[in-house]
Amino acid sequence: MLDQSLAILFPGQGSQISGMGKDLFQRNPTSRAIFEAADEILRLPLSEYCFKSIEEDPRALEKLTNTAICQPALYTHSIAVFAALDLAPDLVAGHSVGEYSALHACGALSFEDGLRLVRRRGELMAMAGQGRSAGMTAVIGVPGEVVNAACKEVSTPDSIVVCANYNAPGQVVISGDTAALRRVEKMLAEEGARKLVQLPVSGAFHSPLVSDAREALAQELATVTILPPVCPIYLNVTAQPALDPEHIRARMLEQLTSPVRWSQLLQNMPENLSFIEVGPGRVLNGLVRQTLGRRTDVISISTADAVEAFIAE
Repeated sequence: MLDQSLAILFPGQGSQISGMGKDLFQRNPTSRAIFEAADEILRLPLSEYCFKSIEEDPRALEKLTNTAICQPALYTHSIAVFAALDLAPDLVAGHSVGEYSALHACGALSFEDGLRLVRRRGELMAMAGQGRSAGMTAVIGVPGEVVNAACKEVSTPDSIVVCANYNAPGQVVISGDTAALRRVEKMLAEEGARKLVQLPVSGAFHSPLVSDAREALAQELATVTILPPVCPIYLNVTAQPALDPEHIRARMLEQLTSPVRWSQLLQNMPENLSFIEVGPGRVLNGLVRQTLGRRTDVISISTADAVEAFIAE
């Protein structure tokens, strides 16, 4: 697959699985060093949250899914896989918090700065979700423009709902106040939605409801060095490639409360790419195929077995 230009994609929240990374830690010295560095930098047993199975702790996945833990855990696991593969991508992108993994992969952000940012971002988003009844719902089978129009129609100044993720044609995630979500779900069901799935999240991410986190995240972003990336990074907010560090910094802040334009981002990439999803799960693999066609060259790599098989090719 490496005869073609290579796009590396990094997943976001929702892809985490209990036990992720344990096999890499045990079998790959490069990955082990990444997990050890993360524990030391954060002064937190992050690797334990990743490695613990449900058999060892029935609440393992619940603890890992906590936003403040999940975001640095996903970042660390993705970079542990990426480091083990030792690839030079032609372009990168990441879904939501996965954009921070992509920024490290293209050389724009150091591992330590990226880790500290996602840890703080997770904490801020968790806090922003407290004290207000809010959530997110995946809408399957309705065009994005119809979903967006329905959100605008049912929203009021005190009860809002917006499109948060344009994941693939006919797959949109909405985010907002619980009452507004229920109103728009009813409307979309009448519009012929094939499926409505209320997501297990603690707040209304990628919406104005997490605006309280914006100022503190801006302060954190101001403290880190962003270098010119060695390859283009396609950004969630614009769905366009970026190379300018200050443009990237500004869009990282906007991303907190703006929709993830994932399907548009994929459609704006060059044709005839090979895609590798690097990190837990296969969510992005599915979104690539739904957006660009079932025959698109895409694989997912998350385990020691997969890393070793890819390197052996």
